[in-house]
Amino acid sequence: MSIGAGIALFVIGAILVFAVNVETDVVNLDMIGYIMMGAGALVFLIGLVFLFRRRQTEVVTRTVDPVEGERVTRNTTSSSGEPPVA
Repeated sequence: MSIGAGIALFVIGAILVFAVNVETDVVNLDMIGYIMMGAGALVFLIGLVFLFRRRQTEVVTRTVDPVEGERVTRNTTSSSGEPPVA
């Protein structure tokens, strides 16, 4: 969701900078557009970092052979920064 929000901020900022030619005494729309473009790029990059961070997974497989001779296999998958889920 943050990737889409970053793109939307960037596009709205670009529209304010390059397509809107309204002169106001109170607000400089070009500056607001540049600020929105910068914020959109930053939100987009942070969204990418979080996306790739969630995709890093670690798989641990353990085979236990108890006294009865049964074979037990346990698979544990966890994303980085989260506790393992069985």
